[in-house]
Amino acid sequence: MVFLISKELSDDMRKTGNSTALRQNCYENSAFAVLVWVGIEKAADGYWERSAKVIKERVMMRIEKFVIGMVGTNCYIVSNEKTRECFIVDLAVCTDEMVSHIKDEGLNVKAILLTHGHFDHIMGIAEFLKKFPVPVYAHEQEETVLNDTGKNMSVSYGEGYTFSGAEYVSDGQMLEIAGAKIQVIYTPGHTIGGCCYYMEEEHILFSGDTLFHTSVGRTDFPTGSSLQLIRSVREKLMELPDETKVYPGHMDETSIGYERRYNPFL
Repeated sequence: MVFLISKELSDDMRKTGNSTALRQNCYENSAFAVLVWVGIEKAADGYWERSAKVIKERVMMRIEKFVIGMVGTNCYIVSNEKTRECFIVDLAVCTDEMVSHIKDEGLNVKAILLTHGHFDHIMGIAEFLKKFPVPVYAHEQEETVLNDTGKNMSVSYGEGYTFSGAEYVSDGQMLEIAGAKIQVIYTPGHTIGGCCYYMEEEHILFSGDTLFHTSVGRTDFPTGSSLQLIRSVREKLMELPDETKVYPGHMDETSIGYERRYNPFL
């Protein structure tokens, strides 16, 4: 990749060491890459050309929301626009619409991420795995909820459902899925093993039922704790940048900055 700059700008850079304008030129001409200057050579037309190489391509992630299940759970398909790899966040039910969409878009499912183990976030897993056999991740403290029909409350809505095939992750663990780096943030309170998934480079947080638009998750369910929940939100999530967009398990999207200002529970 080559950019042309004037000889005057080149001379100024050599004298002052100021490369701000040059870096700005790089960014303006390369929307999806971070560039590094590697040298200046004199060109035949009297201008100077700068060679630059891509050192880090920004992964462009697409987020699609499916509101499904008996209580309107937000289930997300997060896909890499370049590779077509994707992962799922929570899975209330396995709908024909979601399966058809994945196939029609040519997506390659790599994983399912669970924010917690309540019935309205897990009951679609078994059927989905028959079609797309991928790993399922959950926080290590949520194992008891996933495997108990009373604690995950599925027994209240039928025969009950458990899932024992999860791969367990821990607080602060980094996952690399579909070209994205995803940090596990342990946020107990709604359940004992609830967690959020943070994509720092994309300024995205999947908050499950921990944080909502001007609200927080319920704590009157088995293993819930109001003290833990508020502490999780204040000490973990409110430490994130204001521009972080929040994709919750129910209702509309929000941002950390908005919740910091207007959430009455904080």
